[in-house]
Amino acid sequence: MAKKLSYDNNNFLLDGEKFTILSGTIHYFRVVEEYWEDRLKKLKNCGFNTVETYSPWNYHERKEGEFDFSGNLNVAKFIQTAQNLGLNVILRPGPYICAEWEMGGLPSWLLKYKEMHLRCNDKLFLEKVERYYRAFFEQIRPYLASNGGNVIAVQIENEYGSYGDDHEYLQAIVDIYKKCDLDCFFFTSDGPCDSMFTGGTLPEYLATANFGSHPDENFKKLKEFRPNQPMMCCEFWNGWFDHWYDIHHERDSSSTVTDFERMLELGASVNFYMFHGGTNFGFSNGANCYDGEYEPTVTSYDYDAPLSEAGDMTEKYYAIKKAVEKFTGEKVNLDVSDSKKKAYGKLPMTSFAPLFDNLDNLSEKIISPAPKTMEDIGQDFGYILYSTDVKGPLYDDDNLELKFDLIRDRALVYFDGKYMGKIERSRPDNDKFPVKIKPGETLHIDILVENMGRVNYGIEIQRELKGIIGEARINLRAHFGWEIYPLTFDDISRLEYKDEMKVPGFFKGILNIDEACDTFIRPDGFEKGFIKVNGFNIGRFYNSAGPQKTLYVPAPLLKKGENIIEIFESDKVTEPYVTFTDKPEL
Repeated sequence: MAKKLSYDNNNFLLDGEKFTILSGTIHYFRVVEEYWEDRLKKLKNCGFNTVETYSPWNYHERKEGEFDFSGNLNVAKFIQTAQNLGLNVILRPGPYICAEWEMGGLPSWLLKYKEMHLRCNDKLFLEKVERYYRAFFEQIRPYLASNGGNVIAVQIENEYGSYGDDHEYLQAIVDIYKKCDLDCFFFTSDGPCDSMFTGGTLPEYLATANFGSHPDENFKKLKEFRPNQPMMCCEFWNGWFDHWYDIHHERDSSSTVTDFERMLELGASVNFYMFHGGTNFGFSNGANCYDGEYEPTVTSYDYDAPLSEAGDMTEKYYAIKKAVEKFTGEKVNLDVSDSKKKAYGKLPMTSFAPLFDNLDNLSEKIISPAPKTMEDIGQDFGYILYSTDVKGPLYDDDNLELKFDLIRDRALVYFDGKYMGKIERSRPDNDKFPVKIKPGETLHIDILVENMGRVNYGIEIQRELKGIIGEARINLRAHFGWEIYPLTFDDISRLEYKDEMKVPGFFKGILNIDEACDTFIRPDGFEKGFIKVNGFNIGRFYNSAGPQKTLYVPAPLLKKGENIIEIFESDKVTEPYVTFTDKPEL
């Protein structure tokens, strides 16, 4: 029979026995499933007794009403793997998760419901949440502690006090949990301040605090708010995430361990966020937007965590392990090791598939009088292409410019196939698009727009449309008559490769190896795009923006013999090659 979590005034209790939660966050969806056991085993080896994870609604239900719990999304298998290792699970199913994940885990198809308000007691929103939860909890219900499993606690929403104050909504989430037969310990987590605690908690459920330092001060605030509950830091930020155009963030081991040990001295429980960060594979990265400044997150979610992006045990890992052993008086020595890395060297990309020559192989064209957003056409991730013809003459004067009401997030503009410039939300510039058309002539315009990641935190989530928003104009005159190509690039198997190199387009090389090992791709000859390894999208690169210069390739994505490496490049190529190295550069 599994153990049940409860608490008294100062302590957690597991089946009535005093219990300190020593937990670390590992997101199953940021790690290939073949590596779950390795990462969880290393968590156990560090002396921890619990793993915590979010769940991404937008990946489990990419298309409304269609659910996916396979592969890296097989949450039941992840929980079972933890159970096999004797680890408890704390589950944080959202519906909103933040997590530097696209739209905070909310599916973008919610935005097509113009009358809907997100994250409040909106009937339509809650209907969508309940349908998802019914499917999701079917996966995990057998693993609840009340059913003999290892899931000891489930969070109510996520840091809701940072967003709103609708307690009827929070109660509605609890009511859905109960309707889904979720017999479990419920709790909330928020930043340690009055406004966040009062906005994001319910009086009958445990409140926890999230912070990265100053444990005395922050736990004092938690105890002032809830004097008759035990203390827990549900997110101990022992590292941080990166944005493009920013630096790689690091936190030293000594300050991490000092704060951790102080929390234990105070009698608190702790969850390390992150214990192992993993990777924003594909187009899953989120973004921040403060005071209008848009900052998309990079592909790596290394987070300077105790386990690196590749699952290596860092100096911080061993320092934390030593602190846990000091606290528990027990030593755990499991058979764990870092993965083998291999530098496969330089790989020329010898085949080319120009984007504009392959549109019908990648997408189904939509005809529309006006530009539509990704959300209008039911597209979640990737790029979207807008094509049109403009016939002359237009005005008598020659000072004509192509303009847009709003573009999100990054647009490349082409006139008759010639690159004219870009608009980038995160880096406003002064690119102009002068239009010159003689009487009787036609100008073909292509506008390739990239969704660089929907905002994952704050009020912008409700308004985070992608693509051309509003009208495209030539001076003051709106232009109508568009062909629209949604480009998720989920399936690129129909690409027709040839010898002619063009940008934007795909570049392919064949990597022959005698052993599949972890490796890192440096796309030094390229500028901006994404990379697929044997059909799996390992994420975006953006060389001139930095800080990230390599993309992690887990060994399970490779195989002995031939491996297909495909790169989509939107901007420019200096030399069509990539280099496989055995070390990351973040």
